[in-house]
Amino acid sequence: MQLVRAANGILWGNLMIWLLLGTGIFYTVRLGFPQFRRFGHMFKILLGSRKAEEKGISSFQALCTGLAAQVGTGNIAGVATALVSGGPGAVFWMWMTALVGMATISAEAVLAQLFRVKNEDGTYRGGPAYYLERGLGQRWMGILFAISIILAMPLVFNAVQCNSIVAGIRGAFFRDSSAKNIELYLGIGVAAVTAVVIFGGLRRIARVAEVVVPFMAIMYISIALVTLILNIHHVPDIIALIFKSAFGVRQVAGGIMGHTVSEALRYGVARGLFSNEAGMGSTPNAHATAEVKHPVRQGFTAMFAVFVDTIVICSATALFILLSNQLGSGLTGVELTQASLIDIVGSWGPYFLSIALTFFAWTSILGNYYYGESNLMYLFPGSEGRVMLYIYRIGVLGMVIFGAVSSVPFVWELADFFNGLMALLNLVGILCLSGLVVKMFKDYERQLEANPKVEPVYIRKD
Repeated sequence: MQLVRAANGILWGNLMIWLLLGTGIFYTVRLGFPQFRRFGHMFKILLGSRKAEEKGISSFQALCTGLAAQVGTGNIAGVATALVSGGPGAVFWMWMTALVGMATISAEAVLAQLFRVKNEDGTYRGGPAYYLERGLGQRWMGILFAISIILAMPLVFNAVQCNSIVAGIRGAFFRDSSAKNIELYLGIGVAAVTAVVIFGGLRRIARVAEVVVPFMAIMYISIALVTLILNIHHVPDIIALIFKSAFGVRQVAGGIMGHTVSEALRYGVARGLFSNEAGMGSTPNAHATAEVKHPVRQGFTAMFAVFVDTIVICSATALFILLSNQLGSGLTGVELTQASLIDIVGSWGPYFLSIALTFFAWTSILGNYYYGESNLMYLFPGSEGRVMLYIYRIGVLGMVIFGAVSSVPFVWELADFFNGLMALLNLVGILCLSGLVVKMFKDYERQLEANPKVEPVYIRKD
């Protein structure tokens, strides 16, 4: 236990934060700031992203599958924790991290598209394991990555997501209930709904994601917009507070809390990185599935996911908290966001948050599940893969139920270790293959500038 915790202290300390942030800055500069130069183009691509062959996965479906995992409990609890630990200035650094992360995630998506493989049913699969082997020629790294992501995301982290669902529902709707085993029943319910989706394979996951993800995002953002409009006179003060806190010591809540620049930077950067998952190696597994004419097109779609996750949804949570009088109350995490919503919208706030949290966490379970499936098929590409897939699905559902009723700190620590390991392996891959990413971007932009009305095309070997 102590050894794993020590390893996590190294992996998830300043080392990982600066590696992820440094990679984002490196790609931002090397690609010529595409997230700024082509910001409008990113939205233009999104409008045509629902097109795909009859048996294929559209760019929009791949986007929603990735967002399903990206948008989770961290967008609610994680932002609140960052504000408590780093102050309002953490929001500014969260934004800055997302902006450079958009370049990182586009590189991941491009490589995932380039080195993906075709399934028997006509769909594609890919991700870091595939480009570590097929791009770098390092199969051992691919195997280690695949094992790490399977252990961390679809198994342990899905248990954590279900635990959040159950805690949220019980806290909002069964607070005064004396019913026994309510957590177990809720866990079985979550597992049953999850089973209906995951046993349908990638296509069913993608179809569910393209409906549920936009719905949950629009629901949350709509409440934030209404809140913003009703409190528009406070917005200039909040923006000023965020910027002043980002660059200097700022007293919050009447002097109860004081935060330094370094605290705002540390917690804001960490929240931004771990929320949008840019550079972590998870989302490329989703973006590899998209049917697009050029890999860079999916790279721009991946950028949009970071924009929505951090710039929009995380900012919505920050808005709720900063508009309330709860920062400095001693609350943190989900409890702080709940108390903030009660201040702003009234007693129905916790019920709304519970529903939002349930959607966020459940779609994360679906996204994480698919990441594991893609990597399981990497490890077992032959006929034995079908048997392993069935065992894997049962294991995922079992961990969902386990997460509803249990909390084992050592298991969570172990998952953090494997998550850090997969991030390191992925960063090595995308940095070593950066020349290829630059080549793809240049090819895409050359075609785009030559004829803006014609979609750039990359001739694939597969």
